Amino acid sequence: MFDIPGSDNFKNILPLDKGYSGDKKYYIETSDARRLLLRVSDIKEYDRRKTMFEMMTQLAPLNLPMPQPLDFGTCDGGKSVYQLLSWCDGEDLEKILPTLSESEQYAVGLEFGRILKKVHSLGAPDTLDDWFLRYTAQNDARVNAFAKTGIEIEGSDVLLRYYTENKGLLRNRPQCFQHGDSHIGNLLLDKQKKLSVIDWEIISYENYGDPWEEFNRINHSEIVPHFHSAQIAGYFDGEPPEDFWKLLALYLSAGALMIVVWAHHLQPNELEYAIQNVSNVLSWFDNMNALVPSWYVRN
Repeated sequence: MFDIPGSDNFKNILPLDKGYSGDKKYYIETSDARRLLLRVSDIKEYDRRKTMFEMMTQLAPLNLPMPQPLDFGTCDGGKSVYQLLSWCDGEDLEKILPTLSESEQYAVGLEFGRILKKVHSLGAPDTLDDWFLRYTAQNDARVNAFAKTGIEIEGSDVLLRYYTENKGLLRNRPQCFQHGDSHIGNLLLDKQKKLSVIDWEIISYENYGDPWEEFNRINHSEIVPHFHSAQIAGYFDGEPPEDFWKLLALYLSAGALMIVVWAHHLQPNELEYAIQNVSNVLSWFDNMNALVPSWYVRN
């Protein structure tokens, strides 16, 4: 089926349909009882996939609960690129989390925060521009494009003003490697309540940026107060500094406006969700008058 080195040992091959990357994914069982994940992409993705595979290789010594990189190359007569990874057990956390007790949600959130802290221990290249320049160059136009959509959302001007008045906080921020899409939908939980982080992709900023910016994925799913609060506590090994809350509000404000623009132009079926997201951010931060979001639970 595949002209991949070692594929003659593939005993069982099961196609997978989870995810939005466009890759073809397969669960593999080998004749020597190994379980693998095979990802196959169009050859035009070669450079991106190679970069991501190399980044995952750099992370391997950290012993993170993630698919381990095993092999990379071209297949299908040079028409495709493949990544061969170790298999991670577990079910989608997004489905399981609501069934857990609050204490279990908190424990899983602590683990996720600690994992994310390890991910961010991988530094960024010294050649990167200041984070303020990188972030605003990509996002100022996106945020300001909200007004051009003609969509009226009560309080949206408050978010725009907050972003404009506070984006100076982005200057001189540290930068590190990011997962790129670290939210509940990319986590697995096994029967022992252990997490695995999956779907490592090259996304925004080539996966290098402010470590705290990665928390803007909090609003990519339904807020689970005990889990998300514990994610923050686990990351900081306690209460976060005041600057964290200011930057979280900044990232969530900008993100909420940009999601509306994205939905308006590219995904009209997601517009209702995007509008609700603006309302959510305003509510969490009491129209940007509160420092700490209303859903945050102290242990």
